[in-house]
Amino acid sequence: MALEALNILLVEDDPVFRDMIARFLRTRGALVTEAGDGRDGLEQFVKKRFDIILADLNMPNMDGLTMLRHIYNSGSSIPSIILSGNQRMALVTEALRLGASDYLVKPLSDLHAVEYAINQCLASTGVAPTGLNDDIDELSYLELNQNLALLEQNTEAAKCVQQQLFPGSAIDYPKVHVDYTLLTHNRVSPYFIDSAMVGGEHFIMYMAHFYPEDNRAAFACVLLKSFVNQKVKDSNNRIDDTVTNPQSMLKYLNERLVNAGVDLYCDIIYVALHLKHNELQVAQAGRGLRCYLRHGEALTRLALADSMQLGLFAWGHPSMQSRQLNGDDTLCLVTGIPAHKQMLMANDFHGLVYSPDTVEGGFVQMHIG
Repeated sequence: MALEALNILLVEDDPVFRDMIARFLRTRGALVTEAGDGRDGLEQFVKKRFDIILADLNMPNMDGLTMLRHIYNSGSSIPSIILSGNQRMALVTEALRLGASDYLVKPLSDLHAVEYAINQCLASTGVAPTGLNDDIDELSYLELNQNLALLEQNTEAAKCVQQQLFPGSAIDYPKVHVDYTLLTHNRVSPYFIDSAMVGGEHFIMYMAHFYPEDNRAAFACVLLKSFVNQKVKDSNNRIDDTVTNPQSMLKYLNERLVNAGVDLYCDIIYVALHLKHNELQVAQAGRGLRCYLRHGEALTRLALADSMQLGLFAWGHPSMQSRQLNGDDTLCLVTGIPAHKQMLMANDFHGLVYSPDTVEGGFVQMHIG
């Protein structure tokens, strides 16, 4: 069967809903351990080995977010899928930041969506069951589009989700410092930036511009961040190093966007830096974004040719460049708006800013030290 012998920890306080999911998973061959709240879930987690966790977020005694925080802070890298009501999207975003791999919105339209999410979640670890079929794919696409429609119809909810993904204007890592400004009108920003340490020797950073430029950009941010987070975890667990190879990473991201079937597209510049050797790799898909090396008051643009956007079935290859980064160089990603480059040179960093009087876009800067 499709989930044969998978050990699943199911944490859900609603006994009827929990029993319904557990029965379905067992018919698909899974071994299911049930827990009624986060505290019970933690107790079960330390008793035996599980392949994946399914957890509700809103539970008494200990909620699912607190439970996952304990699990991931302990050093575990177990995959997890969040079950949440429509009104809990901010908590879903926080769970994805902690390390959760995916989420499903309750009520579920079809329990096969749970099976598909489990298979997708485990596929990157190399232990996913085989046997996926087109019917399950179609159910998953339906679930994604339903979640997308929820945010599309509610601007305040979409803005709340997106705001949870953006840090303050300055981000300090052990060996890297990042500053940014992202300007948007009184709506969801069609631009997104993110960065992460990978292990102790690599740093990754990217800037994306989503199309269409509407509320769906919030959903796109969640998708993109969750895809990248999964590959960061894979690298930290020494499963694969796709996340530190920009060309391979953009290929992976394109496949995930296409397979999601949500008709979202993006321009993106993705960079990976080997901190020990200062080796920089840059990949670009689409157009409209710029990559610069900054040295004092001088900006040197890296030559990256326009290429196809991510999210296209017939996607080709990104434009690439590799070079050695000098210790006093600063790496900058900027939208193709002259005013934004001027703000960058003035060190005008404010994080995410809502301003109806400015051109949307922005910039992010990284330097070592």
